Amino acid sequence: MSNPLNLNPGQKYVVVKPFTDYDKNVHPVGETFTFSRTNFLPYEDGLTLHVFLDNNPKELICRFQWRQEQQADLIENFTQYVEPVNIS
Repeated sequence: MSNPLNLNPGQKYVVVKPFTDYDKNVHPVGETFTFSRTNFLPYEDGLTLHVFLDNNPKELICRFQWRQEQQADLIENFTQYVEPVNIS
């Protein structure tokens, strides 16, 4: 379960549908990030998304909980919330 969000490491993505993570942080349409990795923590069904926001060398983490009453639908359909950015 190394990449359940089906994102490509090093790829830049843009949010096309807003979402809220476990910590209640809203990620609005237009937010861009470069995907680094995910970590799954079986205890409490935790999934951590590691990204770099534009022009910020510090890694940002977004936490999710893979439970129906939390962010399961978001995790299972994450590619409907973000799209890859083609850099020319």
